[in-house]
Amino acid sequence: MSSATPTSGPTRTRRLPLAAALRPRRPSDIWFKPALSSVASLAPPTLTLLALGRLDLAMYTMAGSMCALYAHNRPYAARARVLVWVILGMVGGLAVALVTASLTDDAVVLVAVGALLAAAQKTLCDATRVGPPGNVVLTFISSAALFVPQTLGQIPGHLGLALAAGAWAWIVGMAPGLVRPHGPERRATAAALYAAAAYADTRGTGDGHAGARAAGYAAVQAAWQALLAVPASGARAATRRALERLVVRAEVALAAPADTDPERLRGWARDLRGTGRVPRTGDSAADTEELLGVEAELTAGPRSLWHRAGPLAPIAVRTALGCALAGWASLAIGVGRPYWALVTAAALYQANLTLTWSRTVQRVVGNFAGVLLFAVVAPVAHLHQAFLVVFCLACAFGAEAFISRNYWLGTVCVTPMALLISEFARYQDPGELITERVLDTVVGAVVGLLAAMAVTNRRAASRVEEAVTAADRAREHAARLLAGPHPDPAALETARRALAAALTDLRATADAAAGEWWQRALPQERVVLAEQAGHRTLAATVRRRTAGADQDSGTTTEDAKP
Repeated sequence: MSSATPTSGPTRTRRLPLAAALRPRRPSDIWFKPALSSVASLAPPTLTLLALGRLDLAMYTMAGSMCALYAHNRPYAARARVLVWVILGMVGGLAVALVTASLTDDAVVLVAVGALLAAAQKTLCDATRVGPPGNVVLTFISSAALFVPQTLGQIPGHLGLALAAGAWAWIVGMAPGLVRPHGPERRATAAALYAAAAYADTRGTGDGHAGARAAGYAAVQAAWQALLAVPASGARAATRRALERLVVRAEVALAAPADTDPERLRGWARDLRGTGRVPRTGDSAADTEELLGVEAELTAGPRSLWHRAGPLAPIAVRTALGCALAGWASLAIGVGRPYWALVTAAALYQANLTLTWSRTVQRVVGNFAGVLLFAVVAPVAHLHQAFLVVFCLACAFGAEAFISRNYWLGTVCVTPMALLISEFARYQDPGELITERVLDTVVGAVVGLLAAMAVTNRRAASRVEEAVTAADRAREHAARLLAGPHPDPAALETARRALAAALTDLRATADAAAGEWWQRALPQERVVLAEQAGHRTLAATVRRRTAGADQDSGTTTEDAKP
């Protein structure tokens, strides 16, 4: 339960961070998986083209190969579907770009089409929550393809190369499932247990407990999304049920941190490594009651894509405007590759202006460091095309290995990789490439940030109010069920999970809105009160369930502690 004092009044704009934007984080637990996948997906098609002396076609195979970067946190059944849609989206954007390039060579028109594609890709990636690397890879490929000379007759063959490489990327993305079929679900459950243990360490009091609680609920929500992403049957059902029990234990810990043993939660999380048996919670008598409501979640349809895309309209407008202006400004100063400025602008836009500023700082610093790295490797890479390919693959590995620590660290490798790819067709003057890249980085960052400041998200405060109302309704529904003498366990479990999801969404919406500029005051007092009341109701639902479980099993409250 939050102990924060409700406050009201105008929202104070957050300071734009600088040092914090560049501070490295702990690497992702699976940083090596996207790194290895990128190399495994890129190497065979690129090396084949090198052997055939047609490295100039590598851009088309890379369009398909880079799809292997997506969906590494999804269960494999869900990942199979996501990768198919990513590949189709990649090839669709590439097709639009190639057809446009074959019909016109007017750079102003090409930039405009690239900006519209970037806005569409940004909106779709955010609405579908496809996850990293989001729209940036899609925009990079489609924007570059706009400026490659093309004829209509060449397009089917080029799209065929992209589809073939995409099929190989799908195989690369799915291959780990043969060894560890439940790996993503186990990792998501472990993350929820670790986050719940971190909150339990605070005992629900002291500095930082609110942030730890929000992180815990977000991790639990992510675990449920992973577990409920695909129906389970047979042997998969038994594994998923065991993982669901562990997520329930994490939920109990978040509701009653003072009664939780954090080390037990961490022990369960450690046991989820590898492919061994999923640890048992020892609460078999309460299994049925704990998991009631899960199947109801499976049958509840998600919000429509159109409903999820609606709130993204300001970011879509920012992307279209910023990318178009950045590309046109690059043309105005005589840079030969305006799509670099366009892609720079497209990579900046995040959930709010504060995060967009941070991404701008990271992009500029990473690009500047990256061109220095390119200056070092370019003389060696020009000795033979094989060196170009080797350095490109090394940069692909480094980009995915470091980007989870901080975006700018990954960009240090992405920049020389992009410059090396531009030389697959023919060697170019390194000094000219570096100069153009630096100019396009500055133009894209400045113009893109100005566009973000000009297109304000006026509805941010309204969405916070909507999230507060949704949380209040979810709390009232759960409270009504609790008030009954014998509430239906399935209905109570469904209401509890809906309330937890509403509170997680409220916190995310409030944080996103607080990072916007030039908006009316946020309903801070309502947010704090809704969170306080919501978490008290969540704790009450846990106490009601635990009491029922104790009666059925004959255990004591101490025995039922997670």
